[in-house]
Amino acid sequence: MSSRGQYQPVPLSVLLKRESSNEKIEKPEIVHELASQSKKGEDFTLLKTECQRTMGNGVTTFSVFGLFDGHNGSAAAIYTKENLLNNVLNAIPTDLNTDEWVAALPSALVSGFVKTDKHFHKIGKKSGTTVTFVIIEGWFITVASVGDSQCIFDSANGGIYYLSADHRLDCNEEERERITASGGDIGRLNAGCGTEIGPLRCWPGGLCLSRSIGDRDVGEFIVPVPYIKQIKMSKAGGRMIISSDGVWDALSAEAALDCCRGMPPEAAAAQIVKEALQANGLRDDTTCIVIDILPQEKPAAPSPPPKKPVKHLLMSLFRKKPSESFSYKDKEYMEPDVVEELFEEGPALLSERLNTKYPVCNMFKLFMCAVCQIEMKPGEGISVHAGTSSLVKVCPWDGPFLCSSCQEKKEAMEGKRPSDRHCIDSD
Repeated sequence: MSSRGQYQPVPLSVLLKRESSNEKIEKPEIVHELASQSKKGEDFTLLKTECQRTMGNGVTTFSVFGLFDGHNGSAAAIYTKENLLNNVLNAIPTDLNTDEWVAALPSALVSGFVKTDKHFHKIGKKSGTTVTFVIIEGWFITVASVGDSQCIFDSANGGIYYLSADHRLDCNEEERERITASGGDIGRLNAGCGTEIGPLRCWPGGLCLSRSIGDRDVGEFIVPVPYIKQIKMSKAGGRMIISSDGVWDALSAEAALDCCRGMPPEAAAAQIVKEALQANGLRDDTTCIVIDILPQEKPAAPSPPPKKPVKHLLMSLFRKKPSESFSYKDKEYMEPDVVEELFEEGPALLSERLNTKYPVCNMFKLFMCAVCQIEMKPGEGISVHAGTSSLVKVCPWDGPFLCSSCQEKKEAMEGKRPSDRHCIDSD
């Protein structure tokens, strides 16, 4: 007989079913649509809303959206679409909880981008591609980007957030300084008699972007290391727009959002492309992905309140968090229900990227490159701390370690010329 206060045991299968049901309720609903007009046939997309990964004793899902705008052919865009996601996921240990998995994403995205670039170079084709790559896990959004396709997020609570970087040399002074410091030349095409035309380009190669995947015929200062932004949405959700430069050359973020206000994603994506073509014509492949991220109980896209005319909300609304504090659950009791920045890394410093939120000793084996993950023999690896300031409290022989080609990428990201490393080695 059972005494008062005791209860009948619940079968494990029932508990797991309840846990899965609760997790589904807590996660937002994701509704997306794509619209595109092709001129060169070099824009490609990846849309996956039910990607699975193991977590503890169960399985959880996440969503992935990618836009790949190729140039000099479509080979790099196609290859990246087919391989980037697997390369990113292979850089993350299995069986992590949500907090650990989200924290591991920035380093894994760096690894996935570089590994994809290195493997494509071996194919021997000269094309390249921009990449805007979005991973949505619950209420967390992580965006990695190289090139000039852009991603914006319109919070249902008000506020436009820019989640990607523009790596066009015309627009990015920091990248111009990095390339010239690394030994590259930047200038416009010379039409003769001293006349310069077109956008700023990097020579050799003549690419007008500072970061891309592919482009094996350009200098080593054009890197595949992405700009990364990671945010936690409010539970009100919002609308995300990922578009190639065919849209952003014609429309501002505000104009793109305003022209499709109140429309479902299918109509919204088509309307944005229509507005861009009306403004500029079909000069390039023009692609738009609209993603509505909604609380489960809301059947339609939220209508945000009227926005006050402000200039660049990004830096003023995002609140930087200390790198040592990355437990979302511990912070939930004190957070207002607003969009919160968790991670942002645009500048180079790979040593910092590989040594911050998630301990790399748990992600990479000792004799494996911490970026592209190729296996190395003992003694071949170069510490990411090699040549760092004496103020850094690490030894230059401490890991993580890089292979020689990823060390070159690291030096290019930090604005170092190839000769700088030889000077360091001789000290």
